[in-house]
Amino acid sequence: MNDTALLDKPETLASAKPALDLPEHIVEVISDSGEGAQRCGQSLAAIAARSGNGIWTVEIIPAEIRPPARSVAGASGIRIRMGSGPITNGGDQTDLVMAFNEQVLLGRVRAGELKPGATILLESVWREHKDPQVVTSYLETVKALTDGGYRVLEMPLEHECRALMSDPKRGKNMFVLGTLCSIYSFDLELARAQIAQIFGKKDAQVISSNVRLLEAGYDWAERTLDFKYRIPAQAVAEPQVVVSGNTAIALGVLASGMDICAMYPITPATSASHYLSECFERVGGLVHQAEDEIAACAFAIGASYAGRCAVTITSGPGYSLKQEGLGLAVMAEIPLVVVNVQRGGPSTGQPTKVEQGDLLTAIYGSHGDAPKVVMAVSGIEDCFYAMITARKIAETFNMVVVVLSDASLSTAQQPFPRPQFSEDWLAPPIDQSPVPEGAKPYDWDPVTGIARRFIPGQPGGMHTVTGLAHDRSSKVAYDPETNEEGLRARSLKLAALQKTLKTPPVYGAPEGDLLLVGWGGTQGAIEEAVDRLRAKGLAVSSLHLRFIQPLPSGIREILQRFKQVMTIEGNWSDTLKDELIDEDNRRYSALAMMLRSRYLVDVDCWSEARGQPIKPGSVVDVALAQMKKRQA
Repeated sequence: MNDTALLDKPETLASAKPALDLPEHIVEVISDSGEGAQRCGQSLAAIAARSGNGIWTVEIIPAEIRPPARSVAGASGIRIRMGSGPITNGGDQTDLVMAFNEQVLLGRVRAGELKPGATILLESVWREHKDPQVVTSYLETVKALTDGGYRVLEMPLEHECRALMSDPKRGKNMFVLGTLCSIYSFDLELARAQIAQIFGKKDAQVISSNVRLLEAGYDWAERTLDFKYRIPAQAVAEPQVVVSGNTAIALGVLASGMDICAMYPITPATSASHYLSECFERVGGLVHQAEDEIAACAFAIGASYAGRCAVTITSGPGYSLKQEGLGLAVMAEIPLVVVNVQRGGPSTGQPTKVEQGDLLTAIYGSHGDAPKVVMAVSGIEDCFYAMITARKIAETFNMVVVVLSDASLSTAQQPFPRPQFSEDWLAPPIDQSPVPEGAKPYDWDPVTGIARRFIPGQPGGMHTVTGLAHDRSSKVAYDPETNEEGLRARSLKLAALQKTLKTPPVYGAPEGDLLLVGWGGTQGAIEEAVDRLRAKGLAVSSLHLRFIQPLPSGIREILQRFKQVMTIEGNWSDTLKDELIDEDNRRYSALAMMLRSRYLVDVDCWSEARGQPIKPGSVVDVALAQMKKRQA
C-alpha cells in the first residue's frame, strides 16, 4: 500500500490469517493520562498469565501528575512482555504498540523503544479534528512513521466506541483490550472474567457496558486485521499469583507477622501502603499515615520499642528525611524495617522513573557510625519473601534493616507460585517474663554484640532509652571507653549476621572470561543477557547480590576466578569517553566502588540512569564491548 492511500483513509485489511505461533512478544498501550492505558495493559497481562504465559509489565508514567493532553512528555501507558516460558524483565524493543494519539507515540519512537518495522495501531480520530494543526500533526507523523519502516494501521477507536456509549473516550481502553485479546488469541471468557474482577465494586451495568466494549474490540479485530498471534502456554504445576512488586511487599508484611506500618505518601512507594490499608486491619494490623516522613519514622520506632515490629515504607527523598530517626533506632537498638522504593534523584529528581541511586545512602547515610542491614530485592517474588527475612533479622539482632526496591519493580507484574504460609515466617511471642535480677538493657554479648530486648512494662526491666551514647545500663556516658564499647557491639551484630549468610550462587560457569555483578531489580535482564552470550559460546557468568551490608563470604574468591569483572547498575558512573575523565578522577558506580575497596579486585562498571529499566540487549552489547577491549 502506498503512503498516499495511507493518508487518505484508514487501512482496511483482508480476512484474518491463522494464528502465528511466537515464543514471545512485547506490546505497549500508550495514551494521555487518565485514558486507562495502564488498566488495559494490566488486564491483558493478567489474562495472559491466567492463560499460562509468562509475563512482565513495565509501567510508563509521566513525571507530572496531570501533563498536557497530546504531549510527548505526557505519555502514560504500559509495556507487557509475554512469553511461552518464565519472563524476568521487560525485554528489549516493542513489537506492537497501540497508541491513542500520535504525540504520546512519538516519545517512545524517539527513545528507541520500538523495534524496527514494529506494528503500530493508531487512533484515527485526529485526522478529522476541528483544529487544522492537530490534523497536520497527525498526518505528518503517520507519514514519517511509515517512511521510517513502521507498519501503521489506523484504528477508528472513538468512532467504534461511540456506537456503544455516549462518552467514547471512557471506553477506549476496554475496546483496545478486546482487540489485543483477538490479536494474541486469548480466550474471551477469561477477558470477561477479568472485567468482572476489576469492576467488581461497580454495579452490574458498568460491568455489562465494559464487556460490550471488550467484545466489540474483539470483533473489530477479527473482522479487520489480517494478523493474529498465539504464544503457546506452558502447563503450570502449582497455583500462581500475579501481583506488582509493591503489592508483593505489602503481602510480605502481612505474612511476616509485622503489624504496624507507618508511612507518608510518596511516589512510587505509596501503593504498598494503599494495599495494606485495605486489608491490614482484618489481621490485626494498623496503617498509620503520619503528617510527614519524619513523623512516620518516629511512629514506627515507637511502635517497635513498645514490643511490636514495625515497618515504614518510603522512597528516596523520604528516606533522607528519616535519617536522624534511623540513627536513634541504631543507637537505642530498636528493631525496625525500612523499605526504600528507589526513584530518580537527587532532590525530587524523577519521581516516576527507575534508578538505583540510593545504595550508598542506605549503607553510609548517617552522622556517626550507624550500622544497618541493607538488602536489595531482585524480583516480584523476592519482594514478598524479603519482608519475612527482614523482620526476622530486625528482631533477632535488634537492628534497622533497609530493604531496597525500585520504581520499576514497584509497578511490574509477574506470576510466581502462590506462597504456602508457614509458622516459621513469624517471630516467636515477645518474652515479657520478669527480667533476671542484675540484667542490663544493653548487656552486649562479647562475641555477637547482641543484647536482650527489653519491653516497656516488663517486670524488672525499667530503664531510660536515649539517643545519647550510653553504657550497658542505658545511662548517658561520654567517656571514651564506654562510647567505644557501644560502637563495637553495634558493629559486631553485622559480623554475627554475616557469618550466617550463604555465598550467593554464580549464574553460569563458576569461572570464565567475564563476570557481570548486579543487585536489585536488574537480575532478570543480566541473567537473560548471560544466557544469550553463553549461547554464542562466550565464557560469561553473573553474580547477583541480595545482601549488600553485610556482604556474604566467598565473594572475593568468585571475583578472582574471572579475567574481568564488571558491575551492571542503574545509577551514575563516569565514562572514560569524556575528555576530562581518567583513572584518577573517575567516579565508579555504587557497587563497583564497594567491591573495589573491599576486595582489591579491578572491578569495572557500566551503569545507566535513563529512568528506564536496563534492557538485556544493552547488557549484551556492553559485555561484548568489554571483552573486545581486553582482547585489544
